[in-house]
Amino acid sequence: MRVRDGLTWPARRAKPAVEMAIDIRPVVHIIGLMLMAFGTVMLFPAALDLSGGLPDWRAFVTSGIAALFVGGCMALATADAPVRGLDARQAFVLTVGIWVSLSLFGALPFMLGPPELSFTDAVFEAVSGITTTGSTVIVGLDALPPGINLWRGMLNWIGGLGIAFVAMIFLPVMRVGGMQFFKTEGFDTMGKVLPRAADIARVLVNVYAGLTFACIGVYAALGMAPLDAVVNGAATIATGGFSPSDISFGKYPGAAEYAGALFMLLGSLPYIRYVQMTTGAPFALWRDLQVRAIVKVLGTALVLVVVWRLATSDQGFEPVFREALFNLTSVLTGAGFFSGSFGGWGPFAMVVALVLGLIGGCSGSSSGALSIFRVQVMMRAIGLGVRRIVEPNRVGTLRYDGRPVSPDTLSGVMMFVNGYIVTLGCLSVALTLTGVDVTSAVFAIWTSMGNIGYGYRPMVAATGTFRDFNDPSIWIMTLAMLLGRLGLLAIFVLALPRFWVA
Repeated sequence: MRVRDGLTWPARRAKPAVEMAIDIRPVVHIIGLMLMAFGTVMLFPAALDLSGGLPDWRAFVTSGIAALFVGGCMALATADAPVRGLDARQAFVLTVGIWVSLSLFGALPFMLGPPELSFTDAVFEAVSGITTTGSTVIVGLDALPPGINLWRGMLNWIGGLGIAFVAMIFLPVMRVGGMQFFKTEGFDTMGKVLPRAADIARVLVNVYAGLTFACIGVYAALGMAPLDAVVNGAATIATGGFSPSDISFGKYPGAAEYAGALFMLLGSLPYIRYVQMTTGAPFALWRDLQVRAIVKVLGTALVLVVVWRLATSDQGFEPVFREALFNLTSVLTGAGFFSGSFGGWGPFAMVVALVLGLIGGCSGSSSGALSIFRVQVMMRAIGLGVRRIVEPNRVGTLRYDGRPVSPDTLSGVMMFVNGYIVTLGCLSVALTLTGVDVTSAVFAIWTSMGNIGYGYRPMVAATGTFRDFNDPSIWIMTLAMLLGRLGLLAIFVLALPRFWVA
């Protein structure tokens, strides 16, 4: 036996025992509290159905009790968890844990009451709601009990700015920092405009609620039925797209489409700028480069599609403009509502919509996809690279809004963009292996990862839903929705063994 440095050779090669590097007790405790709150809010749709004399209230009460029981057990079992700041790894686990656990319990009402979905379809519906995607497997929305449609709207609304609720309600109690959560969910605070994350979240929720009530009020004034106004209003600001009607906004053509386009756009702008507007910076929103860029992108796409449609159809200007404005805004912001016959306008309109869906709304909003900010940085980096090829001796610095972009920021942006495109391609191939045609597969992953919810192509066209997709393809799209909502890395990092060990 060889001896070296006072140790035998086998001793030198021995590996230390693997130990968990993450204390998950605080994570489990917070998730338990979240489930208890989640179970409590199920009383609202239960009360709505009960007041109407419908038996479906039992599904919500049963689901709420289940969430309260499991959440209570989790919270009690970890009541002695050390109260300290969460580190980055705990923040990643908590972020993913919250979205997955709420989705699972949010699926229960869809299984226990109408529409009595299978486990696979119920989870898909709940994930679609909580990630503000808006895709559905339900046909016959108009005939559903009001409680179920209200629950769908509530899932959209809770998911739209869920991270603010976490920071405002639970992090101050646990005395843990909130900024990690904004980072792990891809939520860009654009700098701490208020001293603490909890203060930011509190104002964010106020702004979010204010926009929601304003939207509901406008919809009601334009003639929407009360429940439709509430559900559509909640889903609009959340850019979620769950509608209580199979024909979405086709039920309310005209002024409601213009109002919907406006509020979808407002919901896709950086919420932190609204916070700044309420704290003494009235022009903060328009000064944001993202805001000006999203208006330009939408305006360009609108002109292209309207001109093309007028040249290739006999429709008048107003209906063409209105339908194009509403549907293109819905795709760009990731809202997922639809109206009119836009889905049948042909390949050119769908290619424009495809590009808009890849770009997405602003960073720091409830929109998904690449985001305007990342696209802007990527295009400026490409432009700088081209100029350096043409003028090798030229020294240039990548800037955004007048400030240099750090190498870490640029690296993160490029990694996300590349990862997004590669993931979209891989999941599209995986979907074709389940029997889905290529075009439907690409658009299904596009709409899922971008949290867009806008269905297109043969397998969706028949019903306007994803009900004809088989179970394996539904699970792939469910994963895609979570990946898109949590910014890819929040889930990918959990798959690394090294993440879990010291």
